[in-house]
Amino acid sequence: MTENQILDHNQVQHKIRRIAYQIAEVYLKDDRIILAGIANGGYTFAKELKKALSNIISSEIVLCKVTINKTNPLEPVITNLKPEEYKNCGVILCDDVLNSGTTLIYAVKHFLDVPLDRLKTAVLVNRNHKKYPVKADFKGISLSTTMEEHIEVQLDQKPYRVALK
Repeated sequence: MTENQILDHNQVQHKIRRIAYQIAEVYLKDDRIILAGIANGGYTFAKELKKALSNIISSEIVLCKVTINKTNPLEPVITNLKPEEYKNCGVILCDDVLNSGTTLIYAVKHFLDVPLDRLKTAVLVNRNHKKYPVKADFKGISLSTTMEEHIEVQLDQKPYRVALK
């Protein structure tokens, strides 16, 4: 299987920094921001966003790990924060790749059970294969790919990279 590198380490860092600035513009006046990352890649992406955001704004930035069964998204979504910890806060739901939108839409559904200040989505790669009406409010790169192609995002170790397989 051939691999085409889409983004190298420096490009990934640049995309994360740019997304952090976009988030900062929207959430500048919020005292507390929740970065809710979908396990595993989305949570790693959220951790990198937190590092970048911490250099830009003084708001408290809280990481929330969101666990969803990707093969059966109707199972309950689990977060490591209690609902009262993100109630009336600004939440950014993060994932590394937005493919069909299934994972994001079911995660969004979970957060809609709690009153929030606002809910936005952030992804590093948007693949444009939507089954559901979910969009990325903040995205690093949009790719038009075939359904057979696979996007691999490596953020858990350096050098970071995004590749098409």
